[in-house]
Parts: sequence; structure tokens; C-alpha cells
Amino acid sequence: MLEVRNLGKTYRNGVNALSGIDLSIPTGMFGLLGPNGAGKSTLMRTLAAIQLPDCGTIMFDGIDVLADPVALRRRLGYLPQAFGAYPHASCRTMLRHMALLKGLADDAVTARRIDELLELTNLSAHAGRAVATFSGGMRQRFGIAQALLGDPALLILDEPTAGLDPEERMRLYYLLSQLSGDRVVVLSTHIVDDIEQLCTEVAIVNKGKVITRGATATLVQDLAGRIWESPIAATPGSAAMQLSTAFRRGTPVHRYFAESPPNEAFVAAVPSLEDRYFLELKSNQPC
Repeated sequence: MLEVRNLGKTYRNGVNALSGIDLSIPTGMFGLLGPNGAGKSTLMRTLAAIQLPDCGTIMFDGIDVLADPVALRRRLGYLPQAFGAYPHASCRTMLRHMALLKGLADDAVTARRIDELLELTNLSAHAGRAVATFSGGMRQRFGIAQALLGDPALLILDEPTAGLDPEERMRLYYLLSQLSGDRVVVLSTHIVDDIEQLCTEVAIVNKGKVITRGATATLVQDLAGRIWESPIAATPGSAAMQLSTAFRRGTPVHRYFAESPPNEAFVAAVPSLEDRYFLELKSNQPC
């Protein structure tokens, strides 16, 4: 269990990145969803003991993370939003180097574990290639491989699918779904589909605050019978709340939240996590 209480962080330029964050995150895949600039990466770096908050506490399985960050790092796997690689170092060489940095012995046991991770991430055939030459999806799979060195109990993934094409994203979904059985996995993203595909629980954050959290299925089911869509927007001044406007095969689709259809052009729609996401963001806008 990862416990976060009253976490706050304000940068020197006055940006309030985190404000009173409270979260209890159990074993399994937990989603942290929010727009760019919501404070997600600040929270991820803080949970990973890379930067200090101004206030609050973080506990993980009895470890006071802020008092003893070294103890956490022994049990942590972290995939940052962006990471570099030595220009000419091969995938296997980089994993061996990172294993040494994590304190693992340079022996046959570690070599076997690296082979297992290359197989798990479907990189065995590319073990001799330089990571710098990898595609976006391959780099993310390599990033997960290095994060899993040492068999961490806590895995933090910051925007793991950003920039991937649909095929690479589905490969990564399959890989991530295999990792969450016996560890805490925190997945931070602004891509709603990532959360809906992978996470049983989610917290939606905006402007440094948690604005709602709960079981992903429950947050969606709560909207049943209150989501409506039409190719024609509702009349301005309608009591219905417009959630989004998208296109389906070139035809506009306007989605609204209301207890009844805004007008006769609207039909009931199956609610989604994206509907809940936009509803929370719009409901928590300042007046």
C-alpha cells in the first residue's frame, strides 16, 4: 500500500504544483489522469523520491519515503516521461549498467534476469542494438525493462504511451497488464484510453489537486442515463453541460451531461471514462 497525505509543492516561480494531495493506492494498476500541467509529473517525481515536497508524508509498506528515500529506491522501478541513453551502448549493456547502479551483483543471476526482461519486453532480438536507435515503442519497452530490474514492489510509470502509434500502444498495454498482479503500479497519463484499458482504480487531478477518485468502472457507471449525443449542438443557454465535441467518420458528435435529453435531436449514449474526465474538469472550473 502506498499512502500519500497532505502533499504540497510550490515552485520558486509561484506555481502551485501540488496542493493537499491525499491518496491510498493498493496493489494493482492505479491510474493518475489529468491534463498537461495538472501536477502529475511533479507527483510522480515526488513519489519516486527524486524531489522533495514542501509538506506532507509518503509511506510505502512501512517505509517513510521522505525520511529514508534510499530504502524506497531499493524497492522502486521508475519510468520517467523522458530518459536518455549512451549513444553507442547496446540494450543489453545499458541494462547491465543500470543493474549495477541499482546495486545488483554483476553475476550470472543478474545476467539471467536481464535475459528474462529482454524476453518479457520482446527485445531479445534487439539486445545488441544501441538504445539510441530504437523506435518510440521499443524505447518505452526498454524503459520498462530497466524499471523492473531488482523486481520492484512499486512501479511508477510517467506517460508511458505518449508518442506511440496504435500498434506500439497495444503492445505496451499487453505488457503492462502482466506486471500489476503482485505490486503497486502507478500509471500517470493525460490519455484517457490508457486508464480505461488498464486501471481498475483512478484519480483525476487538475491544478495540483485530486478532484475525484474511485473504481474506474464505478466512475463510468454513475453516468448511466445521463450522457446524450447529437450531430447538432444544444441551444446556447441549455441546462445541459457540454462535455466534448468530436468527429465520427467526418460527422460532428456533441456529447452532453444532463438528466434528460437537451432536445429531440439527442439520443442516449454509452458513458465512458472520457465523459467522466470532462465532467470533472468542467465542474471544477472556477466561477
